[in-house]
Amino acid sequence: MKCENCTKKECSKKQKNDDTQSTSADALSSNDGSEEKNEFDTLANAKILLSDCLACDSCMTLEEGARVFQQNQKEFFRVLNLNKKCDTSKHKVLAVSLCPQSLPYFAAKFNLSVNEAAKRLCGFLKSLGVHYVFDTTIAADFSILESQREFVQRYQRRNQEEHALPMFASACPGWIRYAERVLTNLVTPHICTAKSPQQIMGSLVKGYFARQQNLSPDKIFHVVVAPCYDKKLEALREDFYTALYNSPEVDCVLTSGEILQIMEQKNVSMKDVTEVAVDSLFDDLKEGDVVRHDGKRSDGYLEHIFKHAAKELFGVDVKEITYKALKNKDFQEVTLEKDGETVLRFAAAYGFRNIQNMVLKLKKGKFLYHFVEVLACPGGCLNGKGQAQSEDGKPDRALLAQMEEVYTAIPVRLPETNVHVQRMYQDWLEGMDSKKVQDTLHTTYSAVSQSTSSLDIKW
Repeated sequence: MKCENCTKKECSKKQKNDDTQSTSADALSSNDGSEEKNEFDTLANAKILLSDCLACDSCMTLEEGARVFQQNQKEFFRVLNLNKKCDTSKHKVLAVSLCPQSLPYFAAKFNLSVNEAAKRLCGFLKSLGVHYVFDTTIAADFSILESQREFVQRYQRRNQEEHALPMFASACPGWIRYAERVLTNLVTPHICTAKSPQQIMGSLVKGYFARQQNLSPDKIFHVVVAPCYDKKLEALREDFYTALYNSPEVDCVLTSGEILQIMEQKNVSMKDVTEVAVDSLFDDLKEGDVVRHDGKRSDGYLEHIFKHAAKELFGVDVKEITYKALKNKDFQEVTLEKDGETVLRFAAAYGFRNIQNMVLKLKKGKFLYHFVEVLACPGGCLNGKGQAQSEDGKPDRALLAQMEEVYTAIPVRLPETNVHVQRMYQDWLEGMDSKKVQDTLHTTYSAVSQSTSSLDIKW
């Protein structure tokens, strides 16, 4: 959680747990890949600052702190080095999934097109020993489609079910963490149950792809490259774990900045890397050009759900959405009028200050919105603290402006038009209304009581 008076203060998780973390670091690097140990010994460990995430209000347990610490470049190279040894029984298939909001960072940094950035990033990762590099856009397709359907269902139940509306987006793990552990029952019944793209990508890689490749999920080491640190916390969720195979669906999350640090440590520039096409989850196909969803800085849940709801509920075909900025540019609303009446009212609330104002309205019973796209970072996902920061920890506004320009130039593809998604609903998920869809693409969000082992952080 961000506090203006302590944005440079490290989480007490880090302050109080140095000994535990040092032990973890030694354990991770011992006896594995000594040829890489010295070269990557100076790589930063996973520190989370109060300014880095929304999920720091007494919500980090000692165990979680140690596990987040393990999600760093050293763990990534520990697995790479295991694969260089002769004991093939310990080898892992390394799969890396790239979030679309990370690609503009590399494109802007190295003055590349987003397609060049994707291919060169893929080439760099494969030069390290990664076997597969995927794009998470397909996972966002599933997440958006399920969110659309759930909103329509909630709207139709709004008069019979107290907590049907408003519906809050579930894609931002910082927001989810804060809602579950601080706001609790006031908010959690209103959160969309569709999993985030990262969570769904975990199911795709260790479920669908593992089956296609005839691999046990625990034989795959799945890394996600994301714009923010909260994604590391998301990977630790209990519902993001395959108990049958004792395997998390995402083993490690690295921020865009951490990938750049590996490049710098290797003295590699993206401009010098050979382009390699990004892999597809389907047979031997390769991904084509990078596409994105509606939304200027995120996966565009608001726009997709708004257009879908307007069509399904009111028969209105919305072509363009007009945003109305309210108190600031990170709190905007969108409305649909029919026969002189406002029938849909959506909002986008980015950053903790706007989230606080939104929750205050909810507490006072003055909440007018049917749906809110909530994101912890001001400016949305492109402004994730794992990539759009200068050396002094402040937002790099010039870089962010370049990233936004790159991102908005990416062609938009509607999730409904993805033929692979439609085929997977039938072939893998046993139909759109099946139990497997609920088990694979949805989860539950509920109030979490604070553990006695949590580390208190006072503001």
